[in-house]
Amino acid sequence: MTGDVFDPEQLSRCISCGFCLPACPTYAMTGDEASSPRGRITLMRALQDGTLPPDDDTLAEQSSFCLGCRACEPVCPAGVEYGSLLEQWRVHQWRGWRRPPVARALMLLVEQRWLLRLSGLVRRAARGRAAIPARAEPPPAAAAPAPGSAAPDGPGPCGAHLMLGCVERGLYPAVSRAAHALAPELAVPTAQGCCGALHAHNGDLAGGERLARRLGDDLPGTIVTTSGGCAAHVASVLGSDRVRELSTWLADRPAGAELRVAGRRARVALQDSCHLRNGLGVFAEPRALLRQVADHVELPSAATCCGAAGTYSLLRPRESRRILDAKLDEIEAAGVDLVVVVNPGCLRQLRTGLRRRRSRVRAVHLAELLARVESPSGPV
Repeated sequence: MTGDVFDPEQLSRCISCGFCLPACPTYAMTGDEASSPRGRITLMRALQDGTLPPDDDTLAEQSSFCLGCRACEPVCPAGVEYGSLLEQWRVHQWRGWRRPPVARALMLLVEQRWLLRLSGLVRRAARGRAAIPARAEPPPAAAAPAPGSAAPDGPGPCGAHLMLGCVERGLYPAVSRAAHALAPELAVPTAQGCCGALHAHNGDLAGGERLARRLGDDLPGTIVTTSGGCAAHVASVLGSDRVRELSTWLADRPAGAELRVAGRRARVALQDSCHLRNGLGVFAEPRALLRQVADHVELPSAATCCGAAGTYSLLRPRESRRILDAKLDEIEAAGVDLVVVVNPGCLRQLRTGLRRRRSRVRAVHLAELLARVESPSGPV
């Protein structure tokens, strides 16, 4: 018996009802029971009780083939925490040198705090102290700061900080600049590190927790992030009272002017962040913000994965592109001007796909779109 791979209580919750099957992108792709959440939990149980050997090829394939989008969780009547089980599975399957080399290299890269900071400085990511007093109350659990305890680069333990992220800092620095323009009350320490989501999703749960806790020390008080995937991971470690995704931070603020294209109100669609929607239940807030400034068009598959899924598009590019192509067909058919995202991985995935097709539709982060409305002189 293997016995110690999974949390037994979590593993026992699945009642094999099959409600998860229609929600699963890989099951929809293959029709194979083993490629569904229910089928994968059957494999997990076989690993746990020793029915299958740890080096079984099906175990290796299915732990990698899963997107980890957690779309099965909201529809599960038994409350199975599938995302947690998948992370435990990958700790076992990808231990040591079995972890995919690309994932291993990326995990090593984002642990270099000096490199992240240099990347942000070179690429001109947001930086600086809070410009004005916070307009949102700190979470109830936050303690009042002691006299003279404010950090030199931030508003102190009871304040709020903008998380820069790893991928976003280097590839999409305009997102953090836009977010800071929208919420100048947020402090932006440049020395902050990685949140650990990359580690947790790629078989290093301990490393993911360690980095999240260190980020919590770097950014005391409320952490505001422009990355849905990072928000879900940090909240799972530090608690949801410490973490706010940008749309929830801006939700109660009045919108600027409307966004117009060719003399008419712009038509925009939203692609959900899987972990933000399925892990934290955040999906209404970004839509509400969009409706204030443009005509929101709901994509039928907005709540389903675009195929980015963290490192998935790098580790399994063929399957990722197959999922993306169906999404792009839908976006083109919707007749929208822009598709808006709330996660840097989704931004990379959709921008790459739309450019490959030479589509007239552009992918933008929510922060960029809202900042463009606030300051019409800049490009979207």
